[in-house]
Amino acid sequence: MDNLNDSTASPASEPRKQKKKKVLLMGKSGSGKSSMRSIIFSNYVAKDTRRLGATIDVDLSSVKFLGNLTLNLWDCGGQDAFMENYLSQQRQHVFSNVGVLIYVFDIESRDFDRDLLTYRSIIAALGQFSPTSSVYILVHKMDLVVPNQREDIYNDRVALIRSKSDAFAPIPFATSIWDQSLYKAWAEIIHDLVPNLDQIEKHLGELGEMIEAEEVLLFERSSFLVVSSWCSAIGAMNPTSDRFERFSNIIKNFKQTTSRYTGTPKSAEQFSLLEMKLPNFSLFIVKFTTNTYLSVCLPPGEERFNSAMENCYIARNKFEDLDAPAKKSADRGATSGATEA
Repeated sequence: MDNLNDSTASPASEPRKQKKKKVLLMGKSGSGKSSMRSIIFSNYVAKDTRRLGATIDVDLSSVKFLGNLTLNLWDCGGQDAFMENYLSQQRQHVFSNVGVLIYVFDIESRDFDRDLLTYRSIIAALGQFSPTSSVYILVHKMDLVVPNQREDIYNDRVALIRSKSDAFAPIPFATSIWDQSLYKAWAEIIHDLVPNLDQIEKHLGELGEMIEAEEVLLFERSSFLVVSSWCSAIGAMNPTSDRFERFSNIIKNFKQTTSRYTGTPKSAEQFSLLEMKLPNFSLFIVKFTTNTYLSVCLPPGEERFNSAMENCYIARNKFEDLDAPAKKSADRGATSGATEA
């Protein structure tokens, strides 16, 4: 583990600025914004979102994502009156210092042309006050479309949305709260925001090689989104391309069940170690750093399993340095004023 303990690899002694990113979650009322937010960040399962009401004006929440990144999430109500207010009286307040815009389209909207006009107005305001922000498009509720028509309808919608996006190059996703597509979209969005990602990925790869793993996944603690991953040549042959999102979904449901039967809060730590030993492979998920879990998939073998787990415990300190909260400092490149807005 010498490389992982090399202090020159990531100078923890150097103060790192706290990253604060303002994230706008927008879309017409009923498009599913609050439901997906509750599933990703509040440990809801899909059926529990039915009791959520409409968002009134802006629902602000601060989500700590890894030690050095805070998402200032603005869930903006989609009723016409609120949209008009965002674009007029609150225009500068809402659209200044935006790091990411996530815009949700309801695939079954009865007035998609009008939805596009609203989106076009939002993009114009974003271009005025936050021209360097990233834009992600979620074409939502895809489960309501007949399977053999989904791809064509989705592609048509995306082409129209891109035509109204001005200088922005939105990244689209087809999503539903009833499958793992929601985790895939949000994991990729968050992946682009995580500080120190290059260092995290470097050390994760070194750890995977040292313990002779087939695959190593680093999950964020509360949302269980995959922050980073590494796989060996054997692991790369896994034919299940959406396994990361499936894994996130399975673990979130496991935590839900544990919470229900133990009486612990949904956001609490329900487990610190989960082991699985089968004839073809071994797997463990361990509480890793303050803000992460680590999943390791290995070939079978008790000695290999125990050695890998011990080395992961040894590697914790290096990853804790990368994940450690920075000293308080205004990050001029992010949203130094967003938290006060």
